[in-house]
Amino acid sequence: MSEAPVRRSGRVTINDVAARAGVSRGAVSLAFNNRPGVSEATRARIMAAVTELGWVPSQNAIKLSGSATGAADTVGLVIARPARQLGLEPFYMEFISGVESVLEERRCSLLLHLVRDAVQETAVHREWWQSRRIAGSILVDIQQNDPRVTELAAIGLPAIAVGHPSLTGGFTSVWTDDEAAVHEAVRYLAALGHRRIARVGGHPSLGHTLIRTAALNTIVAELGLEPARSVTTDYSGEQGARATRSLLASPRRPTAIVYDNDIMAVAGLSVAAEMGLSVPRDVSLIAWDDSQLCQLTHPTLSAMSHDVFGFGADVTRRLFDVVHRRDLSSGPAAPPVLVPRGSSAPPREPAD
Repeated sequence: MSEAPVRRSGRVTINDVAARAGVSRGAVSLAFNNRPGVSEATRARIMAAVTELGWVPSQNAIKLSGSATGAADTVGLVIARPARQLGLEPFYMEFISGVESVLEERRCSLLLHLVRDAVQETAVHREWWQSRRIAGSILVDIQQNDPRVTELAAIGLPAIAVGHPSLTGGFTSVWTDDEAAVHEAVRYLAALGHRRIARVGGHPSLGHTLIRTAALNTIVAELGLEPARSVTTDYSGEQGARATRSLLASPRRPTAIVYDNDIMAVAGLSVAAEMGLSVPRDVSLIAWDDSQLCQLTHPTLSAMSHDVFGFGADVTRRLFDVVHRRDLSSGPAAPPVLVPRGSSAPPREPAD
């Protein structure tokens, strides 16, 4: 005859389950939340004890202990940006809105922190994870040979990395196809008759900056255009304006400039007017990350457009897949699409 389940009088606690299974409270949490860290035999013994005792964790316990070692209702996001600059970046405002849309559906919260650099970011993620404040993290602005990738993987942090798999090590990643987008923009400009194309890019250490630079050099060579000039910046309007001024004052002024974000493209539009140049007659401009800013300028800015809100939501859903070990495969997001507007047109005259 099988043995009937044993029921205790009063409320059953995690301590009761741990005692019945002969393990620690932490092992019970790991097994109950289906997280790594215990053997299958131990997990089976713990779950048998859960069934025998009829243990159900309280909602407060779930929020405090989360998915075994982190707060199940909190996701971490650390960004290395000055607070004032972040507030001006449409990309991150849209991205965070997408993240929040998924968290709101799940009644979860975002723990956002701004830091100076990747070293400080690593320390913040480590402290959050080891103090059980988060279920997992979203890693952004991945660099080539990024120290965060190895250091945070070593502590077992569940994370989704926003970047190409060539940059993200063993982390599951979601990315946009920067190479294809650059090729589309340059082919469009070449079809209009532009042969001298420049780019105002982001920080040179960022992986997607390197990918876009390499893609630009490859496509201009393939199309037989003049070698492209890329100027790197910190994404701010101030540095975008300075880079544009330098390009437009050079002896072989470009007839078209592609910008790595919309803020710098708007700044570039102002610089062209300041220097007495007409957009698009004297110089065509294309922005990355289409936003309302691009449609409020005169002329309106052509842009490489993608659904940043949807991108943030997709990244967050994939993070929950990683946290719950449902799907650890990486995948690309929908590629950016060129939206021609008033800032791009054939050059007034062929480049010399």
